[in-house]
Amino acid sequence: MYKIRTYNQISVKGLEQLDRENYEVASEIGHPDAILLRSYKLTMDDVGDTVRAIARAGAGVNNIPVAACTERGIPVFNAPGANANAVKELVMAGLLLGSRGILEGIEYAKTLSSMDDYKAMSALLEKEKKQFKGNELAGQTLGVVGLGAIGSRVAQTALMLGMDVIGYDPALSVEAAWRLPSDVKKMENLPSLFARADYVTLHLPALDSTRNLVDAAALKGFRPGAVLLNFARDEIVDVAAIKAALEGGHLRKYISDFPHPDLLGVEGNVCMPHIGASTDEAEDNCAVMVARQLKDFLENGNISNSVNFPALQLERTSGTRLAIINNNIPKMLGHLTSVLADADINVIDLLNKSRGDIAYNLIDVESTPSAALLEELTALEGIINVRVL
Repeated sequence: MYKIRTYNQISVKGLEQLDRENYEVASEIGHPDAILLRSYKLTMDDVGDTVRAIARAGAGVNNIPVAACTERGIPVFNAPGANANAVKELVMAGLLLGSRGILEGIEYAKTLSSMDDYKAMSALLEKEKKQFKGNELAGQTLGVVGLGAIGSRVAQTALMLGMDVIGYDPALSVEAAWRLPSDVKKMENLPSLFARADYVTLHLPALDSTRNLVDAAALKGFRPGAVLLNFARDEIVDVAAIKAALEGGHLRKYISDFPHPDLLGVEGNVCMPHIGASTDEAEDNCAVMVARQLKDFLENGNISNSVNFPALQLERTSGTRLAIINNNIPKMLGHLTSVLADADINVIDLLNKSRGDIAYNLIDVESTPSAALLEELTALEGIINVRVL
């Protein structure tokens, strides 16, 4: 029986992937094998000695101490792309809010509550509506920074709306490149994209390399009157620079999913309360994806969509499997197989992959190793942990 501790409310459809015969799932549970969470700010004090894996029902893992988990040999799973459609739809709404006086018009209409003469109201609206006039998106240029699961969808939908789309992503994967529409023109660098775009939308993770990516220097390269959308991470932009650009009129609007005290009340700032992935469908998709990944890891040792471990899938070929995590140092695999050979344990199949400072091995063997042999494997220099599956 595997024990899973949950933080936050997890979609029922996700929890249904963990059958009751083999899993006990609860928000209060002792000695859990794994942790399943959404936005809860996890610390290593929450991660007991028994925890083998952590799964985040979402894409971002900035609420999880990933580096410390890696040192402990704990893979951290996420659900990239599971909420992509939800975020894409909100980005498209953001584009409309940035192009038309929609919010301003709604607020103006609310001020007419004291009027009871419909004809007089209609006449007034015909007179005043010109102040809310905007521009159509068709024919405008959208710059998409980050062409992953969300960015590529945004690009595709923008093309359908008649926009010209340019994109930049220095880390574009082969998979992402395949799903990217051919009509998206790839830019060689960010300054070129900023200089050409009427609208810029950000779809990047929060990394040291992306923090404050859009700062005062970058904003100077924007077209005057451009609109910036940020539904990725608040750390990607320099808030002080955004405020100055709005107040100076160089940036027409900043539309984001991340309210900031310094921007509230600033004309041109449109913020939403971090609702990009807040749909029933997105929450279901994320929970189902990570629950399946967690189950496959606990039962078979397979890894997919881990942010700190290599992807590794090995079909079961025998009743006993060893899942071994070690520091990524030379000759480790040879040491492991030598210990097994000395104990007359025949290896049927194995797979070894590394990622950064960590290496992971799945080894299918003919017979179950003894407790003494497992202790010998665990005692090897560089071994982080050994599991028998």
